Amino acid sequence: MTRYALCALTLGLWLAGSTAAAAEILALLNYESKPNQAVKREGIAIMDIDPESRNFGKILMDIPLPSDLVAHHIFFNRDRSKAYVTALGKSILHVIDLRVFPYRLRAIDVPDCQVGEDLVVSEDNRTWYLTCMGSSNVIMGDAVLDRPINTLSAAEPSLATIRYPHGIAIHNGIDRLLVTSTVKPDMSDAGESITVLEAASGKVLSTHKVSSKPSPSKAAPVEVMFSPNTDPPVVHITNMLEGTLWAGLWDVASKTFSFHQVDDFGPRQQGMPLEMLYNTKGDRLFVTTARPGFVNVYDNSDPRHPKFLKAIAAAAGAHHSVLSPDERYLFVQNSLLNLEGMSDGSITVIDLQADRVLRSIDTLKAQGFNPNCIMLLPAQPTDLRAGLVGE
Repeated sequence: MTRYALCALTLGLWLAGSTAAAAEILALLNYESKPNQAVKREGIAIMDIDPESRNFGKILMDIPLPSDLVAHHIFFNRDRSKAYVTALGKSILHVIDLRVFPYRLRAIDVPDCQVGEDLVVSEDNRTWYLTCMGSSNVIMGDAVLDRPINTLSAAEPSLATIRYPHGIAIHNGIDRLLVTSTVKPDMSDAGESITVLEAASGKVLSTHKVSSKPSPSKAAPVEVMFSPNTDPPVVHITNMLEGTLWAGLWDVASKTFSFHQVDDFGPRQQGMPLEMLYNTKGDRLFVTTARPGFVNVYDNSDPRHPKFLKAIAAAAGAHHSVLSPDERYLFVQNSLLNLEGMSDGSITVIDLQADRVLRSIDTLKAQGFNPNCIMLLPAQPTDLRAGLVGE
């Protein structure tokens, strides 16, 4: 029996024997070897991260990846039936059909994309948009057939404002797509702007500086997200190198965005703000900073002006985070691109009710790996669970 089949059998039997009342929070974690490892290895681990489970911190399934892929982020489509895995090392986007078990990766060639970063899916679940930081373009893809259909390229004069795109956010209600201008992959240059596009056509409409410093500020805005349940729409932006948090407000009359700074991480001795996360209600915003490794918690009742509440220490390289389904626990993945001093390799478990760090999951770290992303595995339908018994 192969290792993959054995892992599938283990996960299938474990899931089939669990009940709705049993502790179970399963996470997808793509990982890669730490720089000091002699043998390079990458994979996607399915891990139980529920601190109340007897399987806490255990890898229940391991999906091997090519060792030179440099798998970066994991994203879901709108109904969470598919997972997309972006790659820094190859012009390939992988998709996983989460309705079919055992899980299998299908490679989608995206030849116009170098250093694939973030992906969003339209609200009708029919189109995806992939940012390509190395080739300074955005790929539009068919999210049903999963193939590229258009390239929004910086080579075209009208699209010259798309530089080093990383973060991306979509709001089909206003037909807008926002893209950050972050850094050249070798870090020799950095952007300072947000580009606004028409989502349906990909047409560039405007570019906005999101830094108060003189140009070139090299603020490197990295992520942009629409605050949930907000009318009119509001976006938040993390400036990775400048160390600030910004907001963008949609004006219904003029159909444009205006931007302003809402926080500075410098006075709290924090740098490299990265990812943002909202609770379901949208009245809490969580922002990670990789150096030295914190989660900043905001009251987001007024998303135009999020109010800083507290900072909770995680570990070096605090990056992606997810909330447990009941929103009691916050899980923080601590690693940024294998960079020295920002790649602890652990997962910090924070109890938001008790307002303290509860545990640290060192499973991957102890094996010489760094997790690059963490996402909760979507709940699977009953018939799939039943099918796992026979695996």
